[in-house]
Amino acid sequence: MPSPLRASAPALCFLLASVHCQDACQPTCGAQAPGDILIGVIGQCHGEVESLNERIKPEGFNCTDFILQSFVETLAVIHTIDVINDSGFLPGVRLGYLICDDCSYPIKALQIAEHLVSTNDTLHVECNPFTSPLVKAVIGARFSEVSITVARFLGLYMVPEISTSSSADTLDDKLRFPSFLRTIPNDEHQTRGIAKFMSSFSWDWVGVVYGDDDYGKSALENFLLNAEDTKVCVAYQEVMPQYLNNGNTDLRVKEVAETIRSYKAQVVLLILKEELVMKIFEEMIKTNTSRIWIASDAWSLAQSLANMPGINMVGEIFGFSFITGQNPGFSEFLQNLQPDPGVVNHFIEEYKNLRFECTPELLQYNECIANNPPSLCTRPPSLTFKSPLACSIPDPQQANDDFLIQSVYLNRTYGERLAVWAIAHALRNLLQCNGTLCQGDRNIHPWMLLQELKMVNFTLNNQRFYFNENGSFMNGYDLIYWARSGNGRDFRVIGGYDPKTGNMKVDTKDIMWQNKTVPDSKCSTPCPPGTFMKIYNVSCCYNCTQCDMGTFSNVSNMPSCLQCPDGTWSLKGWNQCYPRTETFFGWNEPYAIILLTFVGLGFLLLLMVFVVFMASRHSPVVNVAGGKLCYIMMAALVVSFGSVVLFMGKPSVHICRARQTMYGLGFTLCVSCILVKAFRTFLAFLFNFNRQYKLKKLYKPFSIIVLFTTVQVLICTFWLVFDSPRVETITSNQSMSIFFQCNEGSGVGFGIMLSYIGLLAFVCFLLAFNGRKVPHRFNETGYIIFSMLIYLFVWVCFIPIYVTKSQQRSAVQASAILVSSYGIIFCHFLPKCYMILCKKKKDISPEAYREKVRIFSITSANQALCHLSTDSGIGDMKTMATTSSMKVEVSSVGISLNDPSPSVRKRHRRSSI
Repeated sequence: MPSPLRASAPALCFLLASVHCQDACQPTCGAQAPGDILIGVIGQCHGEVESLNERIKPEGFNCTDFILQSFVETLAVIHTIDVINDSGFLPGVRLGYLICDDCSYPIKALQIAEHLVSTNDTLHVECNPFTSPLVKAVIGARFSEVSITVARFLGLYMVPEISTSSSADTLDDKLRFPSFLRTIPNDEHQTRGIAKFMSSFSWDWVGVVYGDDDYGKSALENFLLNAEDTKVCVAYQEVMPQYLNNGNTDLRVKEVAETIRSYKAQVVLLILKEELVMKIFEEMIKTNTSRIWIASDAWSLAQSLANMPGINMVGEIFGFSFITGQNPGFSEFLQNLQPDPGVVNHFIEEYKNLRFECTPELLQYNECIANNPPSLCTRPPSLTFKSPLACSIPDPQQANDDFLIQSVYLNRTYGERLAVWAIAHALRNLLQCNGTLCQGDRNIHPWMLLQELKMVNFTLNNQRFYFNENGSFMNGYDLIYWARSGNGRDFRVIGGYDPKTGNMKVDTKDIMWQNKTVPDSKCSTPCPPGTFMKIYNVSCCYNCTQCDMGTFSNVSNMPSCLQCPDGTWSLKGWNQCYPRTETFFGWNEPYAIILLTFVGLGFLLLLMVFVVFMASRHSPVVNVAGGKLCYIMMAALVVSFGSVVLFMGKPSVHICRARQTMYGLGFTLCVSCILVKAFRTFLAFLFNFNRQYKLKKLYKPFSIIVLFTTVQVLICTFWLVFDSPRVETITSNQSMSIFFQCNEGSGVGFGIMLSYIGLLAFVCFLLAFNGRKVPHRFNETGYIIFSMLIYLFVWVCFIPIYVTKSQQRSAVQASAILVSSYGIIFCHFLPKCYMILCKKKKDISPEAYREKVRIFSITSANQALCHLSTDSGIGDMKTMATTSSMKVEVSSVGISLNDPSPSVRKRHRRSSI
């Protein structure tokens, strides 16, 4: 078996020839090491290409702007290859490399790819499948746009390309990019994690600034989709030119900075290169603008940004980075940075010249510092990496320090370590290696290695890695917090996102907010319970509108209010529903207490009247008042007063029926008795004897009372049977109470009942009015007239009030009943009590009363005689005799009807004879 050195001789000769040729013109690749199997690396040691706008013909590219992070990443590939070679993982097989710089420009990267797959500077691999290209696999490129360009070309030859940072999801398309692999997930997972991270802090109003390349556009599209799912809205979208030498870059930086300042969105997602982010931050620092910045993987671990002057003024910074890890021995490698024998590395030479070479710019700057304060001396960009010991070091290429370790986040090179080890494991399987040698043919083709890479499955640092069906590792993301440390920032892992489960973890205790509170970034303030979000055109912008009556919201930011469950209700703007309170005309209401007080007084008055009347039951006053009829009236009034009590408290069907029936029957009985008294008086002083004689046959007090009361009984019975009162509930949308009251049915029965009592009262009024000229001392007609007028007036006023005041009907009717009942007490009983208790006995004796009646009768008869003499002539003796007889008859009738005492009845019989 040939020795490794002899086996790699052809490749070494080709590399030396390539380097010699490139020295004569322009270097295509800057670092190479011989080996049995070569790994190509497309790095990005420089950030831009000069004079691209002036390029009009095929010519070389002049790369500028040395980038430490990318440089260290290429060194990580070299270090990992050295570790594998030294470990004997591939016995007898040595890995070599060819590292080329794409200068962040896809066309130059395409030139590099052409060189890497060529054989003796010729591209004929597709014509001869047995001809193997220079390299067997390619690691890179850094940016998605470059990887897309290169992957299309390498896919033609099925050369595996493994990127450690190109995350555009379009690269998952294996039809367009069949040989592309990567050690990271695609951007779809990253943007989903970013959206969930924003949502976890309730940041729903954010700005996005992205690059105009494939990576930026793809990431923006994915973020917009994921933001919509997590209810995060984008306030603005600003695009930046990705190429730093674009003539509009500086102008766009100022415009984007102004947009960021003008919006109230406090969270800004930057999907940009770190060089563009630095320009934006410089503008923010100038205007002292602070925001919450979310970094994509492109700059989430950019040490140059973390150390830039004024970085602590821009606000909080969070970033999403691919899972990082340790790279053992890499720090020592950087501190002793020297190419191995037989290895060419122009990148190390360039770095050491930038770091340790004594240049005229450095001498001028040091001279300025010696003569002026440092603030007056402008530091040239070429001195960015310059060591303070530069002019004291004899050979810059032999110098070393820890500058790279301090300036670059070394864990970020974990992806390069994974990519090299994935290739090593695939080669081990393809070359059939064991512990001592590799038995397979080393003249392998790239497509053969590609097949093994797709099936590779290995463990590193106790974590398993493999490519999924889309050629991506699914090892998730770290959430990086840029913690303040002096004048710079330190990177701290405070959580992560697992694409497999979709879980986002954030350890908030490690976040040191400036005001010790989580800042808000919302289009609208949160809607408190009791309101809902009335959304504008954007879902995150809304007005907080109070919930309508009957609806509620019990949490913040509800999209709509919920309906109250059955049996509950809410008023406008309430955050929960409550059962309605039952209300009615209760006992404890002030007006109810007043009514009950008058009911008690009414009962007391009736009791006092009853006692007085019973004590003077044989007196003419009691007899004139109606005698036994008075006691019936008192009983009827007791029933009426009792019905008033039923108008208070929570009603039921039985109470609704009983109170109207009690009032209707009680008051009908009372008015029927008054009707008997009015009819009696009317007959006693009716001077048309024919009519008197006829009507006198109708004067049957008991029958009249029973008849008129029976009619009311029939009315109430039909009412209760066909249109019975019932309990009615009144609910108002603007009230939390359910009002219980009695509904009198359709109102027909209720109206007939009241109308019937009113009719009886009106008949009483007419009869009493016609007999209004009885003797004043014992005049009943005036009291009947007044009491009936009170009743009619009260109930005429009652009707419109009862109709319009639906919730006060019980109080209104109870008041009407009380006034009517008190009218009868004050008109029919209290005057009689006054006469019994306060008048002299002689004024109310039977003889005084009869004398009054006699005088009234004579006076009335004389008036009638004068009337007749005027009509018929005074000489008509028959008429005079009739008139004289009428006097006696009227007197006799009046006494017999008003004074049923035995002596009066005996005198009446003698007068008749």
